[in-house]
Amino acid sequence: MPESPSNTAARLKKALVDAGFEVFRTRGEEIVLAERPRENLIMDSGVRLFFGDPFEVRIVLRVQKADFPNEDDAHLFERVRTLAAPAESDGFVEVGIAVTPVRDPSDGERTLDTFYEITYAKRAPALDDALVELKFAMSLEKRA
Repeated sequence: MPESPSNTAARLKKALVDAGFEVFRTRGEEIVLAERPRENLIMDSGVRLFFGDPFEVRIVLRVQKADFPNEDDAHLFERVRTLAAPAESDGFVEVGIAVTPVRDPSDGERTLDTFYEITYAKRAPALDDALVELKFAMSLEKRA
């Protein structure tokens, strides 16, 4: 009998924790790793593990418009691609781009900032390979 996705997710989350990672959340076949900039703050790290055959490690890299208010979209995405050079050298490839508005939680009509994001991915044939790639991905700077 095949293993259910929730059973697989639980097994993989345990393996990730045992390897020293902290899990932020699980969505379907995606496990999002966490980063902890301060002891009392847990955040989405931008690093994900998609489980399948093969595994796939994804990294979401971004720049915030507020940091470069006078630059157009093309230049903002170019900044992200420059940030991605170490990942690309390691075999990660670009798989998607997004422009994500950050809404004011008290006023959904108001945009506080805009993230320009590029997602990079690399396949890993086995969990041990994925763990190596996850460690590498976690070490990268993810914001320009």
